[in-house]
Amino acid sequence: MTRVVSSFLMAASILIGSLASAATLTAEIVDAQGKPLTDAVLTLQGPAGKPDPAPKADMDQRDQRFAPHVLAVRTGTQIKFPNSDNIRHQVYSFSAAKRFELRLYGGTPSDPVLFDKPGLVVLGCNIHDWMLGYVYVTDDPWFGVSDEKGALTLDSMPAGHYVATLWHPQAPDMQPVSGGEIDIPAAGLRQRFSVNVLPKADDMPAAPAPSAFGDAFHKAAPE
Repeated sequence: MTRVVSSFLMAASILIGSLASAATLTAEIVDAQGKPLTDAVLTLQGPAGKPDPAPKADMDQRDQRFAPHVLAVRTGTQIKFPNSDNIRHQVYSFSAAKRFELRLYGGTPSDPVLFDKPGLVVLGCNIHDWMLGYVYVTDDPWFGVSDEKGALTLDSMPAGHYVATLWHPQAPDMQPVSGGEIDIPAAGLRQRFSVNVLPKADDMPAAPAPSAFGDAFHKAAPE
């Protein structure tokens, strides 16, 4: 009986210790002028241990746009492509990280698409040339996408030393860049990251130009 109680107390102590060391990173991502950047991806490599896997995600199509515009997932994630519009779409990608095509459809295809290689996947629609979306597939265990205020929060992270990587669709060459190294204490950390991006003209059309997919694909493809 004493051995059972001792084992229980040891397990409880380990659990409490791990919970106590769980930290929160509150990140703010801005451009070179200090303005908030939405749709920026932050990934982190750090102490051993990974959060619970998230093997499923959705990339919707609403109002003839991909929603979200940028989706970050862990390698091995299955993504569904529901079509919430009342018209049909035909989603495709030529990217090396994932080549696929979902032929003309409404509703949600029964089979999700497995994203089994890390890298950037540029999405287009064969019917609506202006539709453009991105899936950022990463092997890093910690990642997120900034909101309209340039903010993102990563919870339950082990305290320790991390190496950060940043990506944004308006980056000049559309390639990931170093975000530096940070130390996250058990009490948590607020950190600002900066990404150089191309200016977005105020007079740009609400939808990308018909050539937007081709431009994005060629930028994202490694030389």
